[in-house]
Amino acid sequence: MRTYLGRLGELVLKGSNIRDFERLLMGNARRYLQSVEAKVSLYAGRLYIECEDEAAPAVEFALDHLIGITGWSEAAVVEKNIDAIREEVLKEAISARDKGAKTFKIEAKRSDKSFYLDSYGICREAPALVCQQNILAVDVHHPDVSICVEMRDRCFVYSNKNKGHRGLPVGCSGKGLLLLSGGLDSPVAGYRMMSRGMKIECCYFHAYPYTSEEAQKKVEKLAEILASYGMTTHINVIPFTDVQMRIKQRSPANFTTLMLRMCMMQCANLLAERLGADCIVTGESLGQVASQTVQNMAVTESMARYPLLRPLVGMDKEDIIATANFIGTYETSILPYEDCCVLFSPRHPVLHADLEEAKQIYASLEAEDLIREAYEKREIKRFDCAGIVASQYGTRENASMLAAENGKNLTGE
Repeated sequence: MRTYLGRLGELVLKGSNIRDFERLLMGNARRYLQSVEAKVSLYAGRLYIECEDEAAPAVEFALDHLIGITGWSEAAVVEKNIDAIREEVLKEAISARDKGAKTFKIEAKRSDKSFYLDSYGICREAPALVCQQNILAVDVHHPDVSICVEMRDRCFVYSNKNKGHRGLPVGCSGKGLLLLSGGLDSPVAGYRMMSRGMKIECCYFHAYPYTSEEAQKKVEKLAEILASYGMTTHINVIPFTDVQMRIKQRSPANFTTLMLRMCMMQCANLLAERLGADCIVTGESLGQVASQTVQNMAVTESMARYPLLRPLVGMDKEDIIATANFIGTYETSILPYEDCCVLFSPRHPVLHADLEEAKQIYASLEAEDLIREAYEKREIKRFDCAGIVASQYGTRENASMLAAENGKNLTGE
């Protein structure tokens, strides 16, 4: 049996409703692991997952993607006596030495106050065999490896600390509609909102044949990656070619990008209402492109009937790229398939649009019927973390069924 510990961060600061957050976090962890045999529990600031060897890859994938924990480790469970602890600390030290470590320290937590040594006493006694055998040198300030001993209902020893995604468990902060393009920004914006507990649904505007099928597949892959963090998401692919052609025919050239964004926002209002979304989320970053000046963002926002959230508004491109690499969307986002915003961009777009002028141009488009028609012709695909895990690691009988659900075209949603 293998045991994994997930370390809770922000959740422990919650007050009387902390149990609701903990239950949601456990439920999210269990959802990942529907296709394998694993036991999930939570106690005193630690998420515990126990499984057999064959389920370990699935558990590690889940912990690598689960939002709401600051980090996780595979831990050895030992008897609650100092001799057993010393033996396990020695094993961890030898393993660390074999990987190149030269120095170490002990970190101890004693939640079980009945254990006869306090935390300082554990730190003093646990490294005895390591020091006697000169496996590693002690360095309490800048060690190559920290070996942790946690005295709880059982005793856990570990040294492998994997970074988590922190934040709040997905599902505790309502639902947002993400305007997902094939670029770097919008997937990162979706991830940022999921890390604050928001469930995300996705909307993509497709302009076939001006944008290719490869461009759509690219965005579907991004939605799948987001689902691996956000539990589940639907991507609504909206055919926007007729709307864009109307804009090209009737809008002044320098206003075409801004008109497109106004039309997209109007369509997003329809979809947000249908989905019961609480807000609309975009990947806009202040000043990054012409449509993202303060004045132009105000024009876009004037069309929104829901709160418009821009989680990247103060981030620069390096910050966004770093996050994209961290969550695994970067390589997909840089694939050379342009979306409709890029393909229909004017050479000299308006930088500081007047709101009233923009509204007059929008009214002259007479595009409301085209927007509704595009909304009604949307194609919907669903991606679920359970299906992603099942397709790669599933062992139960329902693994094939869960995997087959991902990416399926849906109707009547």
